[in-house]
Amino acid sequence: MKAGIFFTGTGPILLLTTYESLNDSKLIEKLAVKGVKKFIAYEISEEKVKEKYGLQFKTIMSDLRQTDDLRVLDYDGHHIFNTISFKELGEPLFFEA
Repeated sequence: MKAGIFFTGTGPILLLTTYESLNDSKLIEKLAVKGVKKFIAYEISEEKVKEKYGLQFKTIMSDLRQTDDLRVLDYDGHHIFNTISFKELGEPLFFEA
């Protein structure tokens, strides 16, 4: 399981995915279908996301299929910025279609 914050044209979103990486071509295709064709993504540890999102994380995970998939855990940029520290982010991944 991968967790990542994606900074898009409409603001940050926190995603959970079963894809191997945040730049997996199938994940990028799914994001493009949803209108996300350019982003900066940062991986964040699954443990940190579990710790900070608690029940919301559990609820989303119980609905996550064990095949290639993704779920939006948080799309409130203000909440994401107040919940996740920049120190907890991995290296940036830049993508532009």
